[in-house]
Amino acid sequence: MGMLKEFKEFAMKGNVVDMAVGVIIGGAFGKIVTSLVNDVIMPPIGLALGGMNFRNLAVVLKEAELDAAGEIITNAVTINYGMFIQNLVDFIIIAFVIFMTIKGINKMKRKEEKKEAAAPPPAPPKSEVLLEEIRDLLKKQ
Repeated sequence: MGMLKEFKEFAMKGNVVDMAVGVIIGGAFGKIVTSLVNDVIMPPIGLALGGMNFRNLAVVLKEAELDAAGEIITNAVTINYGMFIQNLVDFIIIAFVIFMTIKGINKMKRKEEKKEAAAPPPAPPKSEVLLEEIRDLLKKQ
């Protein structure tokens, strides 16, 4: 029973829950970026390149083998470099968006730090001021 309790404490720690939320949001964000790349960015690029679809780009190492009826006996062996290009574009866009987000957050933090540094410190309580005056008077004597 102790192990179950220990696992529950571990699973309910703030960091683990925050990380889980981050992973879930990251997965959803990945779908959005994939859709952006596949549905918005790549079609114009493919059109500019003469209607080329990057996903179909591949080097055939071995052709598929067909029987007399024309059915596939063994599949073709290919290097799908088009999928690699697609995933590379996805990565670059995700990395750029994350970079811009972090840059914006850091900029806001710097502004906040400047405001804190520019603000005068709060006045000390009256009791502290009185104690300082008493100390100064005692030093003079």
